[in-house]
Formats: sequence, C-alpha cells, structure tokens
Amino acid sequence: MSRIQGRFESLAKAGRKALIPYITAGDPHPSLTVPLLRGLVEAGADILELGVPFSDPMADGPVIQRSGERALKHGVGLKDVLRMVSELRRADSATPVVLMGYANPIEAMGSEKFAAAAKAAGVDGVIVVDYPPEECVEFAALMKNNDIDPIFLLAPTSTQKRIDEVARRGSGYLYYVSLRGVTGAANIDLADIAAHLPHIRAVTKLPIGVGFGIRDAESAKRVAQTADAVVIGSRIIQEIEAGAPEQAVARVKSFLRPIREALDR
Repeated sequence: MSRIQGRFESLAKAGRKALIPYITAGDPHPSLTVPLLRGLVEAGADILELGVPFSDPMADGPVIQRSGERALKHGVGLKDVLRMVSELRRADSATPVVLMGYANPIEAMGSEKFAAAAKAAGVDGVIVVDYPPEECVEFAALMKNNDIDPIFLLAPTSTQKRIDEVARRGSGYLYYVSLRGVTGAANIDLADIAAHLPHIRAVTKLPIGVGFGIRDAESAKRVAQTADAVVIGSRIIQEIEAGAPEQAVARVKSFLRPIREALDR
C-alpha cells in the first residue's frame, strides 16, 4: 500500500477529510522549503504538494507564477526539489509528498532517471500538468513500477472519455480543478462541484481532491462535504508573500490551523 492510499484509508476510518497544502519549492528561499513543509504538517496537513519551479507555468495564476519566479532566481531546479524531499524524509517518513509541475524538467532529466531519483528521495505521487492521460501511458506505468502514484487533473469541462482515462491511468487520488481558469481564481462554485463529483465517483473508487479557489476555512469545509480532500495553494503563497521570509513558517501555520479545525468539526 502506498503512503497516499494508507493516509486516505486511515482518514476515512476516522471520518476525516484530507488537507493538502501546496507550496513552491525554493520560495521564498531554498533554505525555507523543508521548514515550511514541516510547519504545514504540524498545522494539520495530511499530504504535501510541492511545486517544481518552471519558467512557463501555463496552468498557474499570477500568485503561483510569482512564487516560481522567486524560486528560479535562486536557481532551484528538479534535482534541488528532490534533495529537499530527501531532507524532509530524514525527519518525516510518514507524510505523503506529491510533486506538481510540468513535463519539461522531467524530460530534460529523463523519465527513467527521474522515476528512480524520485523513488529514492521518498516522493509518493506526481502531478504533471501537461501530461494528459491519453498521451502518457508509458510514463504512468513507469511511475507505478517505481511505487509513485501518477495523479491526473479533471475539470468541470472534462468529457466522459477523459474521466474514464483518468480513472484508468491514475492512482493515489484524482485532482478536480474546481474552476474554469488558472490557479488562484476566485468565486468557487460549490454547487457545480457537488454536481460533477458524482459522475466521477461512478467510474472510480479513488479519493477526489478539490483545488483551485479554496481560500478559507468556510470554503474548505463546504468543499469537504462533497470531496475527500481539499487542496490549497495560492492562498498559502499569498501568506508567504505578505511577510518577511523569516515569518513564512509562522504565517502559513497560523493560516492552516483554522482550516484543519474547520474540517474536523
């Protein structure tokens, strides 16, 4: 059983929903990434999504784009991200870690080399935004052969064919993008989420995480009424931006704790 599957099963037995925060590796400084990850776990994170900086992040809104730009200025690349995961694993062997990013850095390293390095570092899952399931059958199989869950995105506009493909190729959990737009957009449509998720559940037993647009405890709690997990990214990056780098860990912990409490009420 993978760490991700185990985490979702233990949460389900306890009647709890997963909280999945996202940060970009290297933002606001490479030395703070592992402390931020640890702080998020202390504040109640169940699974960690760690963004791999990329120069052309097509699915990301301005907030996460800025975080990637800051990380790239520090020279953070895929190998650095894997080293950060390895460092986290020295103190935390339990919390699942999912890398989220784009195909180019993986292809530059080589898929097989990446798979081996990611497994050795302790990565549990990978979301590659520009790898549609129909076009990465070999990559998904390679990840699974290295005990890494390939996680795919679905959206309100996803066709039944795409839903079926994601259900067939993916593992760990499915990531439902709640908005027709980029990360960080506002005005999440809770009724739309509630209407779409049953269609997905009809073809898969994988847990469903919902992200894009969740900004506070109230919206997280309402999403969790339908979803198995809530994913929060841009709002956490905003907390990092709003203070000095040395305040980043304290700020994200203070932001995340009330959301954890709301999900557990």
